[in-house]
Amino acid sequence: MIEDLWYKNAIIYNLDIKTFMDVNGDGIGDFEGLTRRLDYLDALGVDVIWLAPFQPTPDKDNGYDINDYYGVDRKFGSSGDFVEFMHQANKHGIKVILDLVVNHTSNEHPWFLEARSSAASRYRDWYVWSEKRPANWNKGMVFPGVQEATWTYDREAEAYYFHRFYNFQPNLNMDNPEVRAEIRRIMGYWLQLGIAGFRVDAVPFILECPTPGLEEHEMKFEYLREMRHFLQWRKGNAILLGEANVLPHESENYFGEEGDGVHLMFNFYVNQHLFYALATAETEPLVQALEATRHIYPTSQWAHFLRNHDELDLGRLTEEQRQKVFDRFGPEEHMQLYHRGIRRRLSPMLGSRQQTELAYSLMFSLPGTPVLRYGDEIGMGEDLSLPEREAVRTPMQWSDDLHAGFSRAGKIVQPIIDQGPYAYSHINVEDQRRKPESLLNWMTALIRLRKECPEIGWGDWEILPTGLPQVLCLYYCWRGNSLVILHNFDVRPHVISLNLNLQQKKEYRLVDLMVNDESMADEKGNHTIMLEAYGYRWFRVGDLSHLLYRSKQ
Repeated sequence: MIEDLWYKNAIIYNLDIKTFMDVNGDGIGDFEGLTRRLDYLDALGVDVIWLAPFQPTPDKDNGYDINDYYGVDRKFGSSGDFVEFMHQANKHGIKVILDLVVNHTSNEHPWFLEARSSAASRYRDWYVWSEKRPANWNKGMVFPGVQEATWTYDREAEAYYFHRFYNFQPNLNMDNPEVRAEIRRIMGYWLQLGIAGFRVDAVPFILECPTPGLEEHEMKFEYLREMRHFLQWRKGNAILLGEANVLPHESENYFGEEGDGVHLMFNFYVNQHLFYALATAETEPLVQALEATRHIYPTSQWAHFLRNHDELDLGRLTEEQRQKVFDRFGPEEHMQLYHRGIRRRLSPMLGSRQQTELAYSLMFSLPGTPVLRYGDEIGMGEDLSLPEREAVRTPMQWSDDLHAGFSRAGKIVQPIIDQGPYAYSHINVEDQRRKPESLLNWMTALIRLRKECPEIGWGDWEILPTGLPQVLCLYYCWRGNSLVILHNFDVRPHVISLNLNLQQKKEYRLVDLMVNDESMADEKGNHTIMLEAYGYRWFRVGDLSHLLYRSKQ
């Protein structure tokens, strides 16, 4: 069972091939470049690489507008390069998951070109059409302020087509069984090439059945179960990681009442309240968010993250809460996006090494699987001169050589950050490798620590009272092993008194897992613990012999 649930304690690393490493010198990252950097990812402690779309595309939306689901875009290499990458990743013990983008295709996909050509085309019903302009033609946009409609007229088809995202991304019609059969063929193709699963893009929009004129669309979760059943039939230990920014009470629909939906799902709800806590030092909303997302099927798992390839979405916060996060982390209008989020990288947004460490220590300690965005391990910055979400999609900074060691080409796919404190001359892998105190080496140690604490992925957890609203204490217990993890969100240091008289068992010794220190309880069982400003402490209850334990992941 533990082997089948390998995702419970995996470290997932998200990257975009085109901005990671260029070897052939055309200014665009490629599979050969990624393959050469597997040693780096292995040394960092990565278990799973999540690849952004790399299939053939017009590339109007960072590759999420696909026009061939069964290929590799020539700019990234060949199918042979992909297979070689998979072979080398497997040699390193690294699993690979791909983006499954099946809510929509590119409007240049042969299916759509055929669908628009004739009402009698076999592909016509592969998309969602309306002969008249629906009353809700300009409602429900995913990118408000940038996107103008969700129904667009196509002159050749003489009808309106539905697109939840940009107008060059027409929605596939999931009610058509031929479409769902094709999606299963796409999944089967890549599973046959050795991948370990899929990050499923825009899950709620895959499952909705748009009806012209209606703003509330029926959701068909049985389509998700079809995908899960096919996946398990083809490859028993493959996984689905779902992107669904939904309220806590809706999450069971996506995990499935019997765990037959997605295996993992990004916890956007906790993520947003986490940033509120970082902005205000108020932990109670974060505690409530954790409790609200506690009850899921035992084999299911939350995926926790700080930043990803999109904006930091704050849409689930109240207006007052959202404004406080804006004021702290994105005070200027050009730092904000879609009236709901912030388009910045983590380190410049937080503004200090101490708070960056606090944020990542917290994320790795939350009940679930941690997901890391490329470049955040060295504290990369953003380029706010780039449009929309492109600000956080700049090339990886490997060294202080030309184009940060990303490429030797004269012109590259995205500008390198070459100005200010986050310029590649200051922030790069090569420099941080050589400095024991660097963020990269700290992150490597944190990943190693997380792997030494399987209780986080497997165990029961509770939040212990600390007497201070600025300090969060998580307690984990699994197979007789226990952890206590504390985080101080305040700019000031605090001393707390912690009593671990849990289940009538007094715990007198806490061994610090980060420094050579321990805490002994007084005669009443109280531990007095010092937390610095933005401080964090990881303790194992008992002695260090538990550190020798390794779960089979």
